[in-house]
Amino acid sequence: MTSRRGGGVRPVRWTILGVTAVLLSHVVSAGAGDDWPQWRGPARTGVSTETGLLRQWPAGGPPLVWTARDLGEGYGSVAVSGGRVFVQGLRKGQSIISAIDLADGRGVWSKALGPGAESDRGSGPRGTPTVDGDRVYVLSENGDLYCLRPDGTEVWKKNILREFRGQNLPWLISESPLVDGNRLIVTPGGRGAGMVALDKMTGATLWTSKDLSDEAAYSSPIAADVQGVRIYMTYTAEAAVGVRASDGKLMFKHRQVANNTANVATPVFFDNKVFFSSDYGTGGALLGLRAENGEVRAQEIYFTREMQNHHGGVLLLDGYLYGYNNAILTCLEFATGKMMWRNRSVGKGAITAADGRLYVVSEDHVVGLVEATPSGYKEHGRFSIQDLGPPSWAHLVVSNGHLFVRNDNLLLKYAVRAKP
Repeated sequence: MTSRRGGGVRPVRWTILGVTAVLLSHVVSAGAGDDWPQWRGPARTGVSTETGLLRQWPAGGPPLVWTARDLGEGYGSVAVSGGRVFVQGLRKGQSIISAIDLADGRGVWSKALGPGAESDRGSGPRGTPTVDGDRVYVLSENGDLYCLRPDGTEVWKKNILREFRGQNLPWLISESPLVDGNRLIVTPGGRGAGMVALDKMTGATLWTSKDLSDEAAYSSPIAADVQGVRIYMTYTAEAAVGVRASDGKLMFKHRQVANNTANVATPVFFDNKVFFSSDYGTGGALLGLRAENGEVRAQEIYFTREMQNHHGGVLLLDGYLYGYNNAILTCLEFATGKMMWRNRSVGKGAITAADGRLYVVSEDHVVGLVEATPSGYKEHGRFSIQDLGPPSWAHLVVSNGHLFVRNDNLLLKYAVRAKP
């Protein structure tokens, strides 16, 4: 097929599997549904606001609606907004972003962002596009940052490594840009520019974190209000950090919860507390945050070895943390770190949540549905992904009544809304 809009790169091919599935897709899309406009969802928590979803999956998993192919190499997740699915990939040496029609899986447009990159842990982009109103922000594995319109038209671009004197990571940039008000937040890891804020409309620099020169990590930042002071928190290569949103001033730096190899997981914030976790023999820490004289201080509440999260993320539901402690799915009490249960589940992987259920995917291509309860591990179905390829590292997305599973070149959409 040919692109409807944009151009420059061949768009994704698509496959519709069954007329019934197509009709189901249109019926569900016409009903109530919530978009997933960025990394880890609307609030960057990994928790979908969808309700009315299947409580138990049928044998073999939920119905497959469509399959989109030729996304390009990569293991970033997807953003769903305005009837489009946005996803990054590596194709013919170019890092690209593609837009796919939410209803039928057809490719709408693809745009080359610049030279791609390869790695011994998988080639191509690792990030997720960020949709904010009529703008799409995308960061490539080589540091090319673009602001696009939803039709792929370029508004502005810059390379954050060149501009802020950062250097790429051994396993390539993995960050998903954060939009907060008029600011676009990224972490180039340059001297005096560990984190920077850009004007989201023009790309102009608003501030650089002059007292933070750490190299970047593989994590993505979040925004939080702490007793009237807004801050941005993320991992660097050296520590868990928080900077003030107004001017980029470093508020805290906690080294114990970081490792020297790869700090990946996005922080989890709630009730003036933030949980950080990393693997490679490290663990997790809950930090209590307190504002004083316009600045935020952090103090460790507890440290636990029971949540050494590698790449699959941690999320919070009803006072409990859920995530992989290395290869074991684990539930901890948020306030105390007490372990409630652990189970090998579908295998080491990534986690998302929706409607009281955990959606988990293993590196070995198995997707599972698990009840989100501290009382014990309760599984409600599993299935294997078709067309196996490299390890399944992309995080799952639940949006508009559907489950989206990205596996390298492939994106699959499953119907998970319960029938009326």
